Amino acid sequence: MGAPDRKEAEVRRLMEGPHPVVPVDLAAVAAARGGRLLRRRRVLRRLGWAVVFAAAVAFTVWAARTHPWEIPPTDVAPPLRGW
Repeated sequence: MGAPDRKEAEVRRLMEGPHPVVPVDLAAVAAARGGRLLRRRRVLRRLGWAVVFAAAVAFTVWAARTHPWEIPPTDVAPPLRGW
């Protein structure tokens, strides 16, 4: 018996054997858990977008107040020559 044949025989043996007992409310519990996961993902996604929006607003306000694209004035005057 090769490796695939051995695995297939083992799977067939498991399928023919006694099946485990499944809880009656398994589907309801799984659906409730899935609903909680979806709500959590939705809240986290909205929170993430809110953070991105707040960061964009903060950056816009900062840029409007400080004008980072302008060259700052120099504190030192150039030396005078030719006097």
